[in-house]
Amino acid sequence: MNVIRLNSLSADISNTDEIRMYTASNEAQLLHYYEPKEGVFIAESPKVIARAVAAGYKPISMLMEERMLQGACDEGNGQEPANGSDNNSRGYICDEGDKSILADIFSRVGDIPIYTAPFEEITKLTGFELTRGALAAMRRKKLPSAGEICSNADRVVLMDGVVNPTNVGAVMRSAAALGMDAVLLTEDSADPLYRRAIRVSMGTVFQIPWTIIGCDDKIGCLKELGFTTVAMALRQDSIGIDDRRLKEAGKLAVIMGTEGEGLAQEVIDECDYTAMIPMANGVDSLNVAAASAVIFWELRRLAE
Repeated sequence: MNVIRLNSLSADISNTDEIRMYTASNEAQLLHYYEPKEGVFIAESPKVIARAVAAGYKPISMLMEERMLQGACDEGNGQEPANGSDNNSRGYICDEGDKSILADIFSRVGDIPIYTAPFEEITKLTGFELTRGALAAMRRKKLPSAGEICSNADRVVLMDGVVNPTNVGAVMRSAAALGMDAVLLTEDSADPLYRRAIRVSMGTVFQIPWTIIGCDDKIGCLKELGFTTVAMALRQDSIGIDDRRLKEAGKLAVIMGTEGEGLAQEVIDECDYTAMIPMANGVDSLNVAAASAVIFWELRRLAE
């Protein structure tokens, strides 16, 4: 392995482009890193990095705590230390499962640079505490078209202007876990490969097909692909998500809107149906991430 030990005084190393990916580049800069080619994203934790590698993403380098390469995994239980713990024991302690995952990653990534340092030094270099032990800078792949990922899909979700990376990651995780076939996002939604979105999704962004829907008439595009469209919105004429008409739809696209205002009226008007989750106790709606889990579970059952 090509292991390179860092320290906070190594200005010649810490200021190189490769290290600056971890220490000084924001999400937008990473997105355009190799323009006009695809950019870079940062994956965090052994499990997430392994899922990205398995999905065909190519690592450029890794940054990790040195004790993860020195047998300290033998001492831990895979949990983060409690607040206030001694500085000498701070950082991520991995278990046998993590060791096996790391060994598999190293066998797949070739001779890429693996930068390593003690927990405290990595904190100085990056400006934040690395709580999952390892980061990997990875090349993005060219996104498929909506037609390509929807060609064999029966249940898809379109996130229309969902701008919070936490919500995007949570919706992606629910979609992967609860039987959706693909995820589409409008260009003004948060990027599923933002570090926060990846982390919240637990790497499921690498397990479910997704892409940006590029056409201006997004609902029209979905209909051309053969989908019945249902907008999730609070309207007097909204049907329940358990409605038989949704049961009978062979190909169904669920449209979910932005966190604040929901879907635009013109989007709702274009859809075949408007639906809502039946509520109790005077509650009118759920956060988009929580709502997605309920909706996907119900539609998964209905699709079986």
